[in-house]
Amino acid sequence: MDFSKNILETIGNTPLVKLNKIVAEIDALVLAKVETFNPGNSVKDRMAVKMIEDAEADGRLKPGGTIIEGTSGNTGMGLALVAIIKGYKLICVISDKQSKEKMDILRAVGAKVVVCPTDVEPTDPRSYYSVSKRLASETPNSWYVNQYDNMSNSLAHYEQTGPEIWKQTDGKITHFVVGVGTGGTISGVGRYLKEKNPNIKIWGIDTYGSVFKKYHETGIFDENEIYSYITEGIGEDILPKNVDFSLIDGFTKVTDKDAAVYTRKIALEEAIFVGNSAGACVKGLLQLKEHFKPEDVVVVLFHDSGSRYVGKMFNDDWMRERGFLEENVTKAEDVIKDHIDKQLIVVRTEELVSHAIERMRKYKISQIPVVDINGFVGSVDETDLFRSYVADKNVAEKPIKEVMGKPFPIVKLGTPIEEVSKLFTKENDAVLVDLENGSHHIITKYDIIGSIK
Repeated sequence: MDFSKNILETIGNTPLVKLNKIVAEIDALVLAKVETFNPGNSVKDRMAVKMIEDAEADGRLKPGGTIIEGTSGNTGMGLALVAIIKGYKLICVISDKQSKEKMDILRAVGAKVVVCPTDVEPTDPRSYYSVSKRLASETPNSWYVNQYDNMSNSLAHYEQTGPEIWKQTDGKITHFVVGVGTGGTISGVGRYLKEKNPNIKIWGIDTYGSVFKKYHETGIFDENEIYSYITEGIGEDILPKNVDFSLIDGFTKVTDKDAAVYTRKIALEEAIFVGNSAGACVKGLLQLKEHFKPEDVVVVLFHDSGSRYVGKMFNDDWMRERGFLEENVTKAEDVIKDHIDKQLIVVRTEELVSHAIERMRKYKISQIPVVDINGFVGSVDETDLFRSYVADKNVAEKPIKEVMGKPFPIVKLGTPIEEVSKLFTKENDAVLVDLENGSHHIITKYDIIGSIK
C-alpha cells in the first residue's frame, strides 16, 4: 500500500506546468511551479515544517508550546498544519489588508487570529511585526517564528524547492522568476541553482510601495518608496535577513492593477486557479521578455491558491471599485451603470443653503442640481458654497436661488464619453444624464476619472 503517515509527508514535489496562451509573446519555454498542490495550498508549507523542526531541535520550541507569527496568511496555514500534527497552539498576527478568506481559513484550522492595521510603520506598536513580538514576550512557553529573519525559511527552499526545479528541468533551467516577500524562496532556490549553474538568472518581482527594487539597484533604503499597496504576498517596507540581494540579478515592479488583472487571466487562459502574487509574476515575466531567448527555460513560481482571493481579485464588484476591471467605457450609460439605481439628490430654489450643505454631508457629495416646478434651473457646488460662506457668514440662511450657479448640462444615455468629458470645465463640475424614464442621474469628474483605464 502507498500512503503518507500524515499530511505533512505530502508537502513538496509539486508539478511544473507549461504556460501557453498567457505567455504567447514570450519566445521561450515558460514553466510554472504550481505550489498550490501542497496540502496548505501554498509554497509556505515547505518552510513552515523546516522552521518548526529546527526550533524543536535546538530547544526554542518546547512540547505543548504556543507558536506565534506575523503572516499574510499562507505561512500561518502551513504553521497550522504542522501545529495540528505536532500538538502546538498557534497565534497568527495578520494585517487588515489580507483577504477575509485567509483569516477564515486560519481560524478553521485552529489558529487564533489577531488583526492589525496595515498603514502603520513597522516600528509602530500596532504593526503586525510589533504585535507579534509583544505577544511572544507575554505568552508563556511560546516561540516567535519571525519568518523574515529566520534563516530556516530560505534553507527549506535550498534543500527542497531548488533541487526539485533542477531535477524537473533536467538542469536546463536558465531563469527563475518569483515574487519576493520574506525572501526565503528566491534566496534559497537562487543559491541552489547558482551553485549548479552560475549563469542561471534569478529575477524578483516587486510591487509599487516596496523598497526591494531600489535597494537592490542603489543600496539605498528609501522610505519615500514606502506606501500602502493592495498586492498580497510580495514587497516589503523592511529588509528581511532572508533576502540575499547578491543572488538576485534584478527586480521588476508590477502595479496593483496589473497583478489583479493577470491573476484572473491565469485562471481564464491557463485553467490554473492561483493567487495574487502569481498574477504579478506573469505580468513581470512579460515586462522582462527581452531577456529571454528561444532556447531558454524560464521557471516562474505560483505561490498560492486563488481560493484565498475569491472576495477580492475574483470578485467583479471589488475589482470595479478600484478601477481594475477591464471594461469598455464608451458612453454615458457605461459610467453610471453600477449606481444607476441610486436616487438623484436635488435641492429646491426656495430651500436654504443650510439644507444643501446638510445634504452634501449626509450623502457625501459635492454637487447638487437645483430644481423648481419647471425642472432643472441651477446647481450648487461645495466650492462655491464655501466661497459664499467666507464672504458672508449668514449665507446659510439664504435661499438657494441667491447663490446657485448655472444648471448642469444634460446628455442622453448613448452620448459618447468623449463628448461628456468636454462638458467639464472650471465652471462646471457635473453632467446630468437623461434616463429616458422621467428621471435623471449625475456624472461627476470623479466618475470620469474612475472610468479611465
